[in-house]
Amino acid sequence: MLSETSNRVLVVDDHEVLRAGLKSLAFASLQDKLEWIEAGTLHQALQLYATCPRVDLVLLDLNLPDSHGLNALVRFREVFPAARIAVLSGTADEFVVRQVMALGAVAYIPKSGAASLTLERIRQALSIWPRQSRVVVSPLCNAERKPAPSRPLDEAVAALTPTQLRVLELVLAGMSNQEIANDTRLALGTVKNIVSAIFLIMDVRSRSHLISTFR
Repeated sequence: MLSETSNRVLVVDDHEVLRAGLKSLAFASLQDKLEWIEAGTLHQALQLYATCPRVDLVLLDLNLPDSHGLNALVRFREVFPAARIAVLSGTADEFVVRQVMALGAVAYIPKSGAASLTLERIRQALSIWPRQSRVVVSPLCNAERKPAPSRPLDEAVAALTPTQLRVLELVLAGMSNQEIANDTRLALGTVKNIVSAIFLIMDVRSRSHLISTFR
């Protein structure tokens, strides 16, 4: 049973070795102050979060078998807007970091970072807000929930479709429409239409304007 002084962390990553490594690292330092639960897919993570009486922090990988890129974070925030989520990622790209933070993550933890830095980021993420004292009710069961306040950029990114999110990531990475078409195997005209739609949703006038919103 989880004590009043303990924290419950849900780590979501499809690599069992990484989950085991994080668990060993955290327990070596935090010991009995941490309860660790694990999921290998986004679907499993949402189910665990819904059924656990309290989850103090979600460590979420961006590349899962059933979700790719920002979709996992967007989906988790849609279903559980009050969840405290720290993103785990193999990339340290500054544009990805800005997107993640704009979508409401409390921390960005690169997998390539030193063990001490990873542990410190987990500690910081756990200390940002007071621990939840109420039972988390799953909106998947049609229970009422109070929407968490969101920022305009958060709302705009959340409104994008999975394809638009993928194109947005590539635009922010500096790729041209032709390069994006080659990467995604979409027609060039389709990419242009998607980029135009992103401009409209994000309320920007150009690529440079779009990129500047994440700086």
